[in-house]
Amino acid sequence: MNKKTLLTRWMQEEENAHIQGWDFSHIKGKYEEENDLPWDYGEIVRQYLRPEMRLLDLDTGGGEFLLSLRHPYHNLAATENYPPNIALCERRLLPLGIDFRKADSGDRLPFDDRSFDMIINRHGDFDPNEIYRVLKNGGIFITEQVGAENDRELVELLLNDVSDIPFPDQYLKIAQAAFEEIGFSVIKADEAFRPIKFWDVGALVWFARIIEWEFPNFNVRDCQENLYHAQEILEQKGVLEGRIHRFLLVVEKERLE
Repeated sequence: MNKKTLLTRWMQEEENAHIQGWDFSHIKGKYEEENDLPWDYGEIVRQYLRPEMRLLDLDTGGGEFLLSLRHPYHNLAATENYPPNIALCERRLLPLGIDFRKADSGDRLPFDDRSFDMIINRHGDFDPNEIYRVLKNGGIFITEQVGAENDRELVELLLNDVSDIPFPDQYLKIAQAAFEEIGFSVIKADEAFRPIKFWDVGALVWFARIIEWEFPNFNVRDCQENLYHAQEILEQKGVLEGRIHRFLLVVEKERLE
C-alpha cells in the first residue's frame, strides 16, 4: 500500500476518533490490552458487594460496568463529567432510578457525609479526602488506575517532541500512602506492566486521538513521518507493541465505635 493511500486511511481514522461511554469496539480485533492483568477488577468488586450496600461509581463513563453488576438500582449512585457521557447517563441511568449526578470526581462530591458502603472507580480521578468523607465507617473503596508510565513506548513512537509524563504521581505507592495517611487500611494493593499490541497503524491513530492526554498535540499531518516509520515496523514485525501500566488498590475506612 503506497504512502498516499495510507495517509488517507489514517486521516479517516483521525476523523472517526469520537467515543461515547468507554467503547473501543471501533478498533476491536486490531489491538489488544488488559487481557492478562493479575487481577480482575469486576470480580474484586463483586467479592465485596452485597445487595443491601449503597454503591457509588465515580467517573462511570456510560454506566456500562455499573449496570453489569446487576445491583439494586435504588442502591446505586454514579458521577460523570465528560459531556457526551453525561447525556448518555441521563438517558440510561436516571430512568432506572439510579442517583446519577454530573460531577468532577477530583473535586468535592455532591453527596452527604457517610452516604455509601462502597465506592468504586476505574481509570478515573478521585480525592482521598472526599472518599473518606462520603464513605460510611468500615466502607470500602476499590480503584483500578492507569499508571504514570502507561503507553510511553507508543507515545515516543508517534510524537516528534515527547512531553513529560502527564501524571507523574500515578504510582501505587503514592496512592497507597495518601489513603493510609488519612485513616484507611489497605486490603489489597497490586501493580502491573503488561503488553499493549496493535496490528493496524490506523487503529493506533484512532487510539492516540481518543487518549489525547497521553498523546498531546498528536495529529496525522504533523506526525506522518513517524506513522510511516510505525508502518515499517508493523510490516517487519507483524505488531506494534508497548506497555500498559496499571495498579489496583482496595482500602477500608476505619471502623469507629
